[in-house]
Amino acid sequence: MAAHPQSTSLLGRRGRLELDEVLANLVVDGVVLGEDAQRVRVGARGGRATVELHPVVVIANAKLANQREPGRPVSVEWLVEWLARKADLPYLKIDPMKVNVAAVTQVVSSAYAQRHRILPVAVSPGEVTFASAEPFDIAWAADLAHMLRREIKRVVSSPLDINRYLVEFYGVQRSIQLAQDAKAGGIDTSKIINYEQLLELGKAGEVGADDRHVVHIVDWLLQYAFEQRASDIHLEPRRDAGQMRFRIDGVMQKVFELPPPVMTAVTARVKILSRMDVAEKRRPQDGRIKTRSTLGREVELRISTMPTAFGEKVVMRIFDPDIVVKQFVQLGFSPSEDTAWRAMVERPHGIVLVTGPTGSGKTTTLYSTLKHLARPEINVCTVEDPIEMVSPELNQMQVQPAIDLDFATGVRTLLRQDPDIIMIGEIRDLETAQMAVQASLTGHLVLSTLHTNDTPSAITRLLDLGVPHYLIQSTLAGVVAQRLVRTLCPHCKTEATQDADEWAVLTRGWNLPLPERVYAPVGCLECRRTGFLGRTGIYEMLPMSAKLRRLITAQLDLARLSQAATREGLRPLRISAAEQVARGVTTVAEVLAVLPPTDIEDEDLPETNTPA
Repeated sequence: MAAHPQSTSLLGRRGRLELDEVLANLVVDGVVLGEDAQRVRVGARGGRATVELHPVVVIANAKLANQREPGRPVSVEWLVEWLARKADLPYLKIDPMKVNVAAVTQVVSSAYAQRHRILPVAVSPGEVTFASAEPFDIAWAADLAHMLRREIKRVVSSPLDINRYLVEFYGVQRSIQLAQDAKAGGIDTSKIINYEQLLELGKAGEVGADDRHVVHIVDWLLQYAFEQRASDIHLEPRRDAGQMRFRIDGVMQKVFELPPPVMTAVTARVKILSRMDVAEKRRPQDGRIKTRSTLGREVELRISTMPTAFGEKVVMRIFDPDIVVKQFVQLGFSPSEDTAWRAMVERPHGIVLVTGPTGSGKTTTLYSTLKHLARPEINVCTVEDPIEMVSPELNQMQVQPAIDLDFATGVRTLLRQDPDIIMIGEIRDLETAQMAVQASLTGHLVLSTLHTNDTPSAITRLLDLGVPHYLIQSTLAGVVAQRLVRTLCPHCKTEATQDADEWAVLTRGWNLPLPERVYAPVGCLECRRTGFLGRTGIYEMLPMSAKLRRLITAQLDLARLSQAATREGLRPLRISAAEQVARGVTTVAEVLAVLPPTDIEDEDLPETNTPA
């Protein structure tokens, strides 16, 4: 959107923006109609909006039609980008995960930043970058350049983001500093906000897990993780500074650093919330927290602690019911995979196994399936370690090794509870496998997981555990292997040409034509400039037919079984992924990051190349 040649009233001006002049420029630029602008003026005149709200917020709230770009709303972000072009300054969407909060909050005080409505977002030895929603108010820049003896770089950002992160950045950093001062037992009065805080800190020689500053840090951490769509929160103690990291769409990202004493207090606070033994720091512990997101949704967190060289490491796995429990099509099943999966799990008895490494989405698949199967006339029971997500439709039991309640004992108990469907968290040993077989033979549907790389290997794993081959023949209904791959952001993905060599590596041995059109990541505000938004599953389905059952022997020939399964329609994970690439869901590079070429090269090829 280039500026209209007649629009000059904002150029060369100084001072803060006013609603009337912003509206006038939007009309001249052909963005909004004159009558719409007048309606906004009349609505704002005499009200609090013109005094308390930034002009772009007032205009965005009116939800005006965009005459320049029909289909794109005149939103706050659109208006801020427009303002940046008017001022000939860079536009910045503030990403708090890319801001060194500890560094930027030391540049200027919170009061100074609030007074001038500016937010420091980047610091280097010779330059400080400030975000402002007032691109023509520049008097503060010269003063700061003189005081800081550094060059001042200005960028234009949303006033809503600036107001929010001014509170969050300085609030969290102040809580960290006050907690650290209290832990040290020494009070730096220059950092005390008011006399009440001075008295409070004077009474406390050491920071505790219930200290209000620590409570504030933990509350902010949880809400921030929910907003960022994190699946896991990692609190990692180090010698000099503890690290907070999030796993977002399968990728670990550093978020924040905490001084070691504050990290210890934050860890203690999390342990209190999850009902762990705070005094016990030498052995691992498990717990859970139930809380709510900023949107009011109930969210469960599974907590795990582990002793390390510098203190306790904490991992919080986030289970949002809206994300964990999905329809089959939302899991990434193709129509044929959906049909195959339903045929496996909608039967009265048998064992269905889901395989894959940790973090491959097995929990989501199983809970979504149990949600689909659970009906008032069906008794669904689970034995888990730990219970991943509490669901009202299920009867769930937690494994307790301390009292000899393991998976095998749990299944034995469930068999006396008149179940129809049993879910076993994981088959780890022969006794658990034998109980799963017994449950299947007595007329129950059993769902469970194994840690293997593909579907035929699951049968080998059961044989290795000691399950007789004839029992596997009679009870195993099917096996599904799965992985998760990042999906392209639908808002910004762009058409691209598929590299033939990459495609050949992914589809080696299969006659899949090179797709005419694929997509590549770009990066936008919706996906936080990564080009990817969310993840989807890729699957390898192995329903057990009569022919495949006959191939399960005590001396199993895995290559022969794989070739026979392929002739019956088994598609390897990489072929399922290739179809997702052809549909424009993901990229070959993303798939190869999850399924490395070395794994593909080691894979047994079918005797005859079969099109998927």
